[in-house]
Amino acid sequence: MDAQATVAPGPDHPPLWRRLTAWGAGLVLAGLTVIAGCRALDIDATTPVPQLLAFLPWLLVPGALALGAAALARWRLGLVWAVAVLAVTAWFLQPYDPAGSSVASARADGREAARITVLTSNVLFGRATSELVDAVRRERPDLVFVQECDAGCLDLLRTELGYPHESAVPSPGSHGSAILSRYPLVAEAGIASRLEMPGALATIAGQKVRLQLAHPVPPVPGGVGVWRRELGAMRDWVVRRRSSAPLVVAGDFNASQDHAAFRQLLDAGLRDAAAVTGQGRTPSWPATVASPFGTQIDHVLTSPSLEPRAARFLELAGTDHRALVVELVLYAG
Repeated sequence: MDAQATVAPGPDHPPLWRRLTAWGAGLVLAGLTVIAGCRALDIDATTPVPQLLAFLPWLLVPGALALGAAALARWRLGLVWAVAVLAVTAWFLQPYDPAGSSVASARADGREAARITVLTSNVLFGRATSELVDAVRRERPDLVFVQECDAGCLDLLRTELGYPHESAVPSPGSHGSAILSRYPLVAEAGIASRLEMPGALATIAGQKVRLQLAHPVPPVPGGVGVWRRELGAMRDWVVRRRSSAPLVVAGDFNASQDHAAFRQLLDAGLRDAAAVTGQGRTPSWPATVASPFGTQIDHVLTSPSLEPRAARFLELAGTDHRALVVELVLYAG
């Protein structure tokens, strides 16, 4: 009688290992669907979604594993589900450049007024200041944006580099920041935030160019709301000033192009120099891991009359960020 009640595995009763494999694939796909769905719906949601969105390209790895698990378990619905999640994720890997068409118009309507080299670097509480000095001597940038630059950091930059113009707030720890310039500039208050974000108005080839350092707080658990508000304040700043002068906004944004709050900043009329020059997926943080891994949160953003021509990331000892060097062309109307 017991033998008659025993049901052998078959099409309607797959073995236990197959069911467990399908369940595992389903759990992974459910999590990936939430993240891909937030990206598609243009929202950052709440922890842990913003943190995982920063590493969106790497979500293809668990997605591929889930696809393989669904195939191993012969779970047809899971196969379709996994392919859909992978396709949506892959679609969003392309550069986000809503202001791209405006550059062609600026190029056609104006003449080349100047070529500008910009370098931005987070020196991690000033620890990488000496390495930054060496990099600046090699690269000879016209504009340098430095985050986490305290009084000691600024003193060393002044002594060793001798840039004639600056706008700096050398607060202690991670709060201080500085803009150094070969061009004449007038310091401006910048954007109110927990970490200092000074601004300036530079004169380049007879044109006024507005400079703004970026360093909003990171989207750590419990701090996503502040992170979103500070990126929103940056967007409001761009909207108010984009018609008055060309803009350069550079620094550690603590956000990638896969964050809705960062894309809203680009939607205000800015271009991401690394993204439009083919370096949009080159990671800038954390520099402590191999280059293929990580995410790009350090950016140089420009308004359409400043055309990005090239972008390179530099390794600096002493900091968890890679520095970014960008070549720009300023067009005169």
